[in-house]
Amino acid sequence: MKYKDEDKLNQIIENSKKIVVIQADNPDADSLGSALALEQILSDKGIETSLYCSVDIPTYLHYLPGWDRVVNELPKNFDCSIIVDTSSESLLENISRSNNRSIISSKPIIVLDHHATEASIQNVTVIINENVVATGELIYELANNLSWPINLEAKNMIASSIMSDSLGLTSEATSARSIQIISELVSGGVSLAELENRRRDLMRKSQRILEYKADLLKRIEYYDNGRIALISIPWSEIEDFSQEYNPSMLVIDEMRNVENVDIAIALKIYKTGRLTAKIRCNFGVGIADKLAEEFGGGGHRYASGFKIDKVDDVSELKERLIETCTNLLEGKQ
Repeated sequence: MKYKDEDKLNQIIENSKKIVVIQADNPDADSLGSALALEQILSDKGIETSLYCSVDIPTYLHYLPGWDRVVNELPKNFDCSIIVDTSSESLLENISRSNNRSIISSKPIIVLDHHATEASIQNVTVIINENVVATGELIYELANNLSWPINLEAKNMIASSIMSDSLGLTSEATSARSIQIISELVSGGVSLAELENRRRDLMRKSQRILEYKADLLKRIEYYDNGRIALISIPWSEIEDFSQEYNPSMLVIDEMRNVENVDIAIALKIYKTGRLTAKIRCNFGVGIADKLAEEFGGGGHRYASGFKIDKVDDVSELKERLIETCTNLLEGKQ
């Protein structure tokens, strides 16, 4: 499949000697895997490639080798930037708040994304925003279309990104082509067992974390006759546990597995009043993106999120969130 503007994209890349690959303020396995795959591909083309993210890569993503090459400081010199796995300006707020936004805007900007939410990044030169299961899948197709080299490490990163965002090739957005690409990657030397083993090794939890998880499970709140499960995580716990394990990720899947629950929401409340939300829906109830959009975020139908810089009244925000969610579940919005 040929993508619109892929020739223009290729021309920008071919004319660049230095490229910076940018992830959003909420990196995940797809964004990191895509960034690392592009680093391999572009480097093999003789292009000096830097990896940038305004926040530290979360510990749970450290199973992807190369995560430590992602830095918080934008390189001084580059010819163009490639933003991966988001086309939303709201997910690049840290860049917008700094002088980095003007620096990035002074060069060609390429956006590679796969989310359904409407693109809002300004001054983009080329955007390829396709309905595929992961940005890694999009990069694989572009690489094949444009005859870019894909070495084994790039293949591993693409496979990791697809397997993560497709929930192991089980999500609704997983297509026959997604599965075919994984088959091609395995034929090209990727070991899914090795990738999963690496991830599982990192997922091992200390006794302290397991005890904290038990406490979180006891604090889950249920609304709308048990259809909505919600957990609130205060700053003290974020500060205490985040370096070892993301508190939201500890329980959000278990929340979805409770009988009658259709949607799980994990709120993290920071010292400054900033609030972030992670949203996960069960199959057949794909409202996560719509719920996130109501609060300035976005994502997939079954996995999305949002963040608010300053929340004065968390209780009021929760009430509005539950009301909006209930209306979406009932088809009123």
